[in-house]
Amino acid sequence: MIRWILFAILFIIITIYGFQAVRTVTKQTWVYYLFFIVALIVAGNFIYQFAAANEGRVLTTSKSFAFGFLLAFMAFNLVLLPFLIGEDIIRGIIGLYDKFVTKTDTFYVPSRRKFVSQVALGLAAIPFSSLLYGMFKGKYDFRVLKYTLHFEDLPEAFDGYRLTQISDIHSGSFDNREKIEYAVDLINEQESDVLLFTGDMVNNKASEMLPWMDTFGRLKAKDGKFSVLGNHDYGDYVDWNSPKEKAQNLEDLKRIQKDIGFDLLLNESRYLEKDGQRLALIGVENWGKGGFKKAGDLEKASSQIKADDFKILMSHDPSHWEAQVINDPYHYHLTLSGHTHGMQFGIEIPGWIKWSPAKWRYKQWAGIYTELNQHINVNRGFGYLGYPGRVGIWPEITVIELKKGSKSA
Repeated sequence: MIRWILFAILFIIITIYGFQAVRTVTKQTWVYYLFFIVALIVAGNFIYQFAAANEGRVLTTSKSFAFGFLLAFMAFNLVLLPFLIGEDIIRGIIGLYDKFVTKTDTFYVPSRRKFVSQVALGLAAIPFSSLLYGMFKGKYDFRVLKYTLHFEDLPEAFDGYRLTQISDIHSGSFDNREKIEYAVDLINEQESDVLLFTGDMVNNKASEMLPWMDTFGRLKAKDGKFSVLGNHDYGDYVDWNSPKEKAQNLEDLKRIQKDIGFDLLLNESRYLEKDGQRLALIGVENWGKGGFKKAGDLEKASSQIKADDFKILMSHDPSHWEAQVINDPYHYHLTLSGHTHGMQFGIEIPGWIKWSPAKWRYKQWAGIYTELNQHINVNRGFGYLGYPGRVGIWPEITVIELKKGSKSA
């Protein structure tokens, strides 16, 4: 209860302060009423959705949208604050100067300047509109990102071999079947040799995937479809009635993955063969730093392969790469991860800038990274979670072509 009282107080203060810019720009009272009605609906819906929660940290679609609208409204007001506070400081200094230096009889604070509020509102509209766009359009703006990676010890038969990686489906968040059908078709259009899914098929429960089985069952690749588990697949964020119920949920998800054609690797390996040569595909269960589940066992997963095999490792959380993978004597040529979502928010202009708050949490958070002659690709994610949208960090389908040689791209 205390946290909700503190939230309400903070929200009211920020809203009333942000309203000062609106009041300075227009004298239309209907705009004032609209501003406060929106504020009341946004805050009321957020409190209702989250205060009534009865399933642990489960984020339903309605809760996600409540959070998204709150985030957009708060971002709008928080952009206004520096301008208003800065102007108030200047107004206060002017008032004090007039009172004590020019010896005026009364303490007078100048009115707010309309121009300052207009600039502030214009800038505040940018994150506000961007977050709303991300909720209704950006989250389904699928991008195909293509990379070519060169390896001197790649088996000759796999020169030009193409793999498609998807990650973080989060089927429990979907609200537009047409867009998901389009994305599945887009994946198939890449006509890669193998399809690799690096975890988080659901948000919390296996049942979230049931309405989408036919859709994702259409995914195809001539050398097969392989997958691993992500942290959300274990059901750790649900208040289950019993350990048995939680365990059954995981078994249900494993069965669903099998039914839609994925070979789920649980600390296991497979060989992909072509023209008498082969490369090793290794899949570990989730291993993550910072309190995330550590079910991944790299040694066990690689127990059936040889040290001199060419290796592709699937590991959901990229923190595993630096913590255990790159210094392992087995030398994992390419690791495929996801998990970060690029925080679903950032700025990317190829060749110019690549930024997201995710970089404060993960050293490898999106795209290709290389250390010790080993590569990792961190997929930005197919779906979304929490904030029901994407801004600047778009949903990703990765296509990687393996080439034999020394030139690395």
